[in-house]
Amino acid sequence: MYVSHLSCPKCSKTYESEALIQLCECGSPLLVEYDLEKVASVLSKEMLKDRKPDLWRYLELLPVKNKNNIINLGEGMTPLLHLKRLGKEIGLENLYLKDEGIIPTGTFKARGAAVGVSRAKELGVEVLAMPTNGNAGAAWAVYCAAAGIKSVIVMPEDAPPIPRGECAISGSELYLVKGLISDAGKIVAQAVADYGWYDASTLKEPYRIEGKKTMGLELAEQFNWEVPDVIIYPTGGGVGIIGIYKGLKELQQMGWIGDKMPRLVSVQSTGCAPIVEAWEQKKTESVFWENAQTLAFGITVPKALGDFLVLDAIYKTDGCAVAVDDDQILTAEEMLASREGTFVCPEGAANLSAALKLQDEGWIKADEKVVLLNTGSGLKYPETVQVEPPVLEKGSQLPAD
Repeated sequence: MYVSHLSCPKCSKTYESEALIQLCECGSPLLVEYDLEKVASVLSKEMLKDRKPDLWRYLELLPVKNKNNIINLGEGMTPLLHLKRLGKEIGLENLYLKDEGIIPTGTFKARGAAVGVSRAKELGVEVLAMPTNGNAGAAWAVYCAAAGIKSVIVMPEDAPPIPRGECAISGSELYLVKGLISDAGKIVAQAVADYGWYDASTLKEPYRIEGKKTMGLELAEQFNWEVPDVIIYPTGGGVGIIGIYKGLKELQQMGWIGDKMPRLVSVQSTGCAPIVEAWEQKKTESVFWENAQTLAFGITVPKALGDFLVLDAIYKTDGCAVAVDDDQILTAEEMLASREGTFVCPEGAANLSAALKLQDEGWIKADEKVVLLNTGSGLKYPETVQVEPPVLEKGSQLPAD
């Protein structure tokens, strides 16, 4: 393992990496720092060609010390699809989709869970607890089951039913709360204080980011170490966009990519857009969003602990933040499915809505290479597709057209 220490992005305090630490004493999330010069001396791009196509191919840039602690269900190296039909139709012929819907548990949350749970196992964690909007809890429950760690999951009672089932069948201790993820978070925080459990809430442990950053590492590798112009990402807790930015910065420091950095776009719903509001007001932190509600349930996060890190990534890459409404999301979901055969989650569909808006405003140019990062499978959100096909009598003949 090439981890050097943990660092606080707010107060710059450092911590020893082998201790079981959650947040900095100032309350900020902690980031994992590596000896990148040493990593570059032992790892080359050529070496990756002989490694398995999963996120652990980047082991030197991940925090697990002993390979025996790795919980691997096949996560990582998801497809990068060139959306040729749709791109031609809308005038963005270099439009791509990185599809996270095909990895274990059906969402990108498996990346954070794989690394987070593996590291928790290594550090001796026996019980962990977390609030979730659904998919993160499902992923952590599954990986905890494989690791032999007890998981306690609390989610809003309105969370989609499939993640609930994933938690239950994986043996997690599952609870529903009348409220939002922020209300679930308060319950988990109290339990952590009372029982000494490990808090796996978003950004309250340093290792989920490390799993999510592999999306950035993969994109660089899939584009032959030349980054795209724009990466569009749906933002709830914001760990994905924080991780992608961190991973690309590490590749820059190793000399694997050039000085160019993709413009990062944070996408939220008009029903819950604290990051967008903060970006529009040029603030460095967001304000709690009251009465948050959207069908893109995974991005219903009224106030993210790492909002300042999301905004910093946007500002430093000359990116932006965009809010789209639920009707636009459903339209985009249908466009992706009918033109490209990709059934994406509503959060992923929100990216296309944002791309269309930014293209119309001239922010995205026709020749730019644009990546939509779909964070999960549409199969986990069957309620977003309502169909009533005609019912035929036995022996009926189908119409010619």
